[in-house]
Amino acid sequence: MGQPMSHDAEALARACAHLNALPQGSSDFDLNPGYRMPAGRPLRDAAVLVALFDRPAGMSVLLTKRASGLRHHPGQIALPGGKIDPGDADADAAALREAQEEVALDPDMVRILGRLPSHETVTGYTVTPVLGQVTGDFKPVPERGEVDEAFFVPLAHLADPSNYRVERRRWLGQWRAYYVVPWGPYYIWGATARMMRMLAEGLQESGARDVLQRRR
Repeated sequence: MGQPMSHDAEALARACAHLNALPQGSSDFDLNPGYRMPAGRPLRDAAVLVALFDRPAGMSVLLTKRASGLRHHPGQIALPGGKIDPGDADADAAALREAQEEVALDPDMVRILGRLPSHETVTGYTVTPVLGQVTGDFKPVPERGEVDEAFFVPLAHLADPSNYRVERRRWLGQWRAYYVVPWGPYYIWGATARMMRMLAEGLQESGARDVLQRRR
């Protein structure tokens, strides 16, 4: 893309570089060190797009509410994304394809800023979060078979670690702890909240978070 990278986008790119220099990523087991899964279980590759929009209140992230009729995770808040298909060149291509399928986001409108370290889910996926800055005028059009709603959350909210809390619930006979970062009526939790908290940690540790507070 020919347009220059914004200050906020530069901060996010620095956070990605900082996080990828760390020895490991995140997982659903970060808060559950005693939780046991089968040794050597196969993990499927997936990717999600952290789509960033420059809005009047500041940079914001596009999230979706999964369709209530889906077999897996109905009604949950998620980033656009899914499994990496054999025809996808890489995680970036998969994340862009899924965002186009779910909310009609044209891949040509997205400048890739970097990737967060992978996140392992309790359901057996290795998820690569891809950060992309969206340029131009875009209004999400949810694919009703997959998405009930698409909405925006200010990055300043997601980038503040104090907005996160830990909750617990029983899953497969064991107590499982997880992060939540509520926004208005939306209950953002689990893998999505953990990946966003990882980004918040990267922004804070890389000294870039203050850039995002300019229009808060």
